[in-house]
Amino acid sequence: MFIKNTWYVAAWDHELTTQGLFARTIIGVPVLMFRKDDGEIVAMEDRCCHRGAPLSVGRREGDCVRCMYHGLKFDASGQCIEAPAQKRIPIQARVRTFPVVQRHRWVWIWMGAPDKADPALIPDTQWLDDPDWRSLDGYIHYDVNYLLICDNLLDFSHLPFVHPTTLGGSADYAAAQPKVERIDNGVRITRWALDTEPPPFAQAVKDWGSKVDRWNIYNFTLPAILLMDSGMAPTGQGAAEGNREGAIEFRGCQAITPETENSTHYFFAHPHNFAIDKPEVTRSIHQAVVDAFDEDRDIITAQQKSLALAPDFKMMAFGIDAALNQFRWIVSRRLEEEAVEEAAAARPAPAASVPAPPEPARA
Repeated sequence: MFIKNTWYVAAWDHELTTQGLFARTIIGVPVLMFRKDDGEIVAMEDRCCHRGAPLSVGRREGDCVRCMYHGLKFDASGQCIEAPAQKRIPIQARVRTFPVVQRHRWVWIWMGAPDKADPALIPDTQWLDDPDWRSLDGYIHYDVNYLLICDNLLDFSHLPFVHPTTLGGSADYAAAQPKVERIDNGVRITRWALDTEPPPFAQAVKDWGSKVDRWNIYNFTLPAILLMDSGMAPTGQGAAEGNREGAIEFRGCQAITPETENSTHYFFAHPHNFAIDKPEVTRSIHQAVVDAFDEDRDIITAQQKSLALAPDFKMMAFGIDAALNQFRWIVSRRLEEEAVEEAAAARPAPAASVPAPPEPARA
């Protein structure tokens, strides 16, 4: 089960062009996306209403798509406007379309009720195209359930063990106790490690000459969006009190979008605001993140395979699980709310009461 009434990241902006067709499955629904000649993005179900063939193997004809099984042609609204050898086209011959918004390099899609798709609910990822920040686009495909990736991102104590040569750092980082706060539709995690060794990726971009004070402060909100303020500064200068002089700073943007129950799309970038005129620094940071996320994928994929062999396995909770337990509870609550709403919408309206006829007058 997946949350429907929420904005999911469906693609990077450059993945969609005015020439071709782009297909991606989102929460179990095949979606076809393309740009009209004016650049506007269209998102529709990638399934012809006639015999269910994928429209993504069809043909662009201007701002329309033709199914190459029996030749039905659909306009950008999803309406069938042409059917060879059939003059009259049923009005119900159409495919579902989805609200879609491009903002700060990410293409967001709403898979639920269209009338609830408020663009104001889209998280702010301004650093992805801010000229004062630099990053490279990232995408990884996982063959795991998306909640296992959420668990991983909600507990950074794994960094020294899973990422010792990339994002990790010394073992004392794992011992740093995070502060976990409930926020609207998610949680906020604040973790400080004072007087710690800089991780390898930070050593590659700056000669520190000493230990650092390191922070990771991030919001993790529905459906699975991580927006993070992170960095490190020379130890003892008061970074925890707001003095970030000499620091390196990042604004991590990560979006986890379920593909199916056992596969996931992972979009990410790690914008930085230093050495922005040095592309080699941006490449170094990006590669360290890619390497680290590949390490995450290895351990989480192994975890998924292990769990698949023991469907009744019960995970044991530890103190470090506070954030992930809270987020899973938020997901469960939203799913329950949507199930109640769907059941109410499917319930037939009560029949109108008919007044009884008046009794005949008595003689």
